[in-house]
Amino acid sequence: MIEPQLREKPATITETISTAVQRISSIDILRALTMVLMIFVNDLWSLKGIPEWLEHVKSGVDGIGLADVVFPAFLFIVGLSLPFAIDNRRKKGDTQLQLITHVLARTIALLAMGVFLVNGETLNAEAAGIKKYVWYPLSCLSFILIWNVYPKTTKKIVVLLTRIVGVIILIALAISFRGGDGTVRFAPQWWGILGLIGWAYLVSALITVLSKNNFYVILAGWVFFCALSMASKAGFAPNNAVTHFIPGAIMGGTLPGLTMGGVLVSFIFQYYRKKKDNKGLTILLLAFSALLIALSIYTRPYWKLAKLGATPAWLFLCSAFTILAFIVIYWLADVKQKANWFNIIKPAGTDTLLCYLIPYFIYAIVNVTHLHLPDFMLTGGVGLLKSLLFAVFCVLITGLLNKGGVKLKL
Repeated sequence: MIEPQLREKPATITETISTAVQRISSIDILRALTMVLMIFVNDLWSLKGIPEWLEHVKSGVDGIGLADVVFPAFLFIVGLSLPFAIDNRRKKGDTQLQLITHVLARTIALLAMGVFLVNGETLNAEAAGIKKYVWYPLSCLSFILIWNVYPKTTKKIVVLLTRIVGVIILIALAISFRGGDGTVRFAPQWWGILGLIGWAYLVSALITVLSKNNFYVILAGWVFFCALSMASKAGFAPNNAVTHFIPGAIMGGTLPGLTMGGVLVSFIFQYYRKKKDNKGLTILLLAFSALLIALSIYTRPYWKLAKLGATPAWLFLCSAFTILAFIVIYWLADVKQKANWFNIIKPAGTDTLLCYLIPYFIYAIVNVTHLHLPDFMLTGGVGLLKSLLFAVFCVLITGLLNKGGVKLKL
């Protein structure tokens, strides 16, 4: 008598994700490329005679330039990395409370850094008694002193003292700050890029942690913030005593929508990767990208396509662009095993925060030394090459600092 064979129950997407925790080269590479591009576009202010499509589109204009795609891509990648990071911490034994505490601590760090950097933009040097090219490197140095991952051989007292020094410097900067006409005191203002990332990270990370890898909760979270983005632009978002205390970066829906989109794609990615179904993964992500592009086209006539307006069309289109870039890099780096092609920019993907801070030090040195490049190096194609090499130079410095024991980790 032949006994019937027991068939294994197919793993659900939630069960598959909980067992698929490893570092993916393509995510680090995508993050690295995005950071290089961010430094590149942030340096375009120093150039002239370059194509307009490379720069930010002005407020109120319907359209986007290359610079308007970088920030949303980074937000999307934050979400893309979240399930991996959270599950890795779970594997190390972190409880729900420890995970939530970590999320809150990381958010506070990003908000603090964002506030200090954004205040530097309106600094009144004469009233504050400190120049911008001193404010920025001192702020960034403090960030490094506080959040550096010190080598295990470093004595605990040394680590404690350096972090205390970093905190003291930040307190002194905040107290001495004067902005605008000289009467404006230190305040959040618009939180800055890092602060906006912090708010989007907060809600997305909390949803990811509390969902315990439930795919449908993640899907609902993404749909909710996309709907909130549209409701906000249509004037239908709730506006009462309770929502008044929720930061605009969250209530607008668009920024968390970008990050939650990354979380959603990460869940889909892990499910198909565990099944070793790269074809199915690619087809689904291409279909998702097509849907996002269609949503962007549909919503554009209502609220325009604009970064500064944080419109739904911008949310959908930039999410699609990032997914398409991820597909290409995944096939190159992980499927075709060509990750070594991107080794030169690797530090920008593994220590992105430090890489982001490096330009502030370089610009300060340029100001102090009064270094000026000839006009031909700041014009047209030659100028663009200069800015690209500058971005790569920042990555190389990051790599050298990592080897010397300087590595930021929140």
